[in-house]
Amino acid sequence: MVARILRYPEDLRTLFIVGLYFAALAALWWLDPRHTAPAWATVLAIGITCWLSWLVATSTHNAIHCSIFRQKWLNKAFQVVLTLGYGHPVSSFVPGHNMSHHHNTQTAKDVMRTSKARFSWNLLNFLTFFPIVAKDIVGGEAAFVSTMRTRKPSWFRQLMLETAVLVVVSAALLFLDWQKFVLYFYVPHFAAAFGIVTINLLQHDGCDDFSEWNHSRNFVGGWLNWWTCNNGYHTVHHMHPRMHWTKLPAYHAEHVKPHIHPGLDRPSILAYMWEQFVWPGVRTRYDGVPVELPPKTIDESWIPEVIPMSASLGAEDHVQA
Repeated sequence: MVARILRYPEDLRTLFIVGLYFAALAALWWLDPRHTAPAWATVLAIGITCWLSWLVATSTHNAIHCSIFRQKWLNKAFQVVLTLGYGHPVSSFVPGHNMSHHHNTQTAKDVMRTSKARFSWNLLNFLTFFPIVAKDIVGGEAAFVSTMRTRKPSWFRQLMLETAVLVVVSAALLFLDWQKFVLYFYVPHFAAAFGIVTINLLQHDGCDDFSEWNHSRNFVGGWLNWWTCNNGYHTVHHMHPRMHWTKLPAYHAEHVKPHIHPGLDRPSILAYMWEQFVWPGVRTRYDGVPVELPPKTIDESWIPEVIPMSASLGAEDHVQA
């Protein structure tokens, strides 16, 4: 039964993780711990839901590269579900992430290039990277949507469906209880967006943008990769973005690890964050040398001049046998 629905049975884990987020949201909404539990317990519950929403964002990242269902309509429906868990239309994530970041990593066409964060205090780079690049991300998405309205109407309709569902559900929850909406729905979605954008700083800052191998940082800890479905293996993901997440660790061990600088394999993402942003808090390259930022550059358009009507822009088009 599972094999007839899922392309990889391991994606039951993906469905489990996404389901956990919605279970946490439902529990918070109906139980409303503000009135029944200590303040610290409420904060903890919201924090866990923020983490789960970020996990949905990582599941979104996986799904737009390699669809999980065999049927196209299920992949489209799943994008709507992910939209509600992540708080942003999934279809708009596809072109900006794939065309801007993957095709033009750390160049003027990459709206999320880490050189945009230029504070001498590295913690400020971590805290402000999301607001620094958010305007450019949204602007690029808006320009692409305008372009695709007539050039790729099927993609545009899917985007409008995801947007409409998100707006209707948000409006309904806001009407029912605006305080619950802000605390239990909006805050986790903001945290998810902050996290999925800011992790780009961890994965690419201080790497060699022109190297065949040393262009990305990997976080190879088992706990992180279980919950994020191997999103820590970033070098191989950039090499083979459509490769299913179950294949990344083995490919990394055999084909990537022998070639990359050992400083690009980090066992703990939390230890790396402490080292880079707290103590000693020095912005360093993968080889320990302080980062020297390139001159500021103006964003260049990442939208291809010609996109065939048959271009792949949805998760259902990213099928790999």
